[in-house]
Amino acid sequence: MQKLLAIHRRIGAFDALVAEWGGAALGLALRCYIGWQFFKAGMVKLSDWEATRVLFRVEYHVPLLPPDLAAVMGAGGETLLPLLLALGLLSRPAALGLFMVNLMAVLSYPQLFAFACPAAVNDHKYWGILLLVLAVFGPGRLSLDHWLQRRAG
Repeated sequence: MQKLLAIHRRIGAFDALVAEWGGAALGLALRCYIGWQFFKAGMVKLSDWEATRVLFRVEYHVPLLPPDLAAVMGAGGETLLPLLLALGLLSRPAALGLFMVNLMAVLSYPQLFAFACPAAVNDHKYWGILLLVLAVFGPGRLSLDHWLQRRAG
């Protein structure tokens, strides 16, 4: 029994290390994955700005915003916020901002999700959930936010 307890204590110490750094690595992986999904979309928008403006005027119907402003905000959010998220700088606001971009994408283009590609809704649901997890739990130890917080005391 004593040997079993000793093994259990050693495993417990290892579990704490894995939980601390494994969670940090998972947070980094989530930030990079989500950031990459949105960054790609932003780069597509920037690559052909006229086509993007037309899409926002004709296809996307962002509530309460003029189409040109919505295009600028969408492309800006999809390029700047993922970079902040991946670096772990202002991570919670970046995650919440991307959550809003994600929500606007779903609300502004319902015909895609309802008829042409219902599977795309699942992607947006998962991204939304992961962004909320990052907003609530933060970026983890492997982030500039954590490093800045430690330096500030």
